[in-house]
Amino acid sequence: MSAGHSRQAESAPEGLRERKKRLTREAIAAAAARLFAERGFENVTVAEIADAANVSVKTLFSYVGAKEELLLSGQPTVLDDVVVAVRHRRLGQTPLVAAAQALLAAVNDPDPARSLEGFRHLISSGPAARSRVRVLWEETEVQLAEALTARGDGPAEQAARRLTAAQIMVLVRTVTSDEVADLITKSADTDKASREALSQWIRDAAGSLARGLQSAPR
Repeated sequence: MSAGHSRQAESAPEGLRERKKRLTREAIAAAAARLFAERGFENVTVAEIADAANVSVKTLFSYVGAKEELLLSGQPTVLDDVVVAVRHRRLGQTPLVAAAQALLAAVNDPDPARSLEGFRHLISSGPAARSRVRVLWEETEVQLAEALTARGDGPAEQAARRLTAAQIMVLVRTVTSDEVADLITKSADTDKASREALSQWIRDAAGSLARGLQSAPR
């Protein structure tokens, strides 16, 4: 195929059939993300996902081979929000502060698929979810390092960026841990109080990490 034909193919408008398939795929993924965040992976059936997406179970399995494939399947999560916040942080804002602000926003996000509580509920809902999230931790750290890397950075700078990315992930992973969840549960007796306590924990933890980052290689 010539370069001209290739460019024409790339710019060709989406056909009705392709658009319908894309929208169905997106509806299935969105329904799964919402149900998993609300109730946990293990407590949601394929039939319930299909019903929420307004498709048949047979149709659902024409898009995925197993329920596990729907775990965090392309739907934005708090991890994506953290990466975006770091990549587009304002001038003078540190990467850690940008990440902390994304986490603070997720504390009160009404969308269970993007909220911090929904994400924590999902990753603690069974071995399949925990296995998938371990991969996402690594992928997110790589994305953060890439977002921090500037043109012309050499090996020393790239290593420092990876260190910063890893330290940001310490905050992300800890805030969704069982230990922090237990702490918040025992220190607050209402949803509002829990959100306030979690927000304060994020601020305090980010402050502690910032003091460590100040001595990290630049």
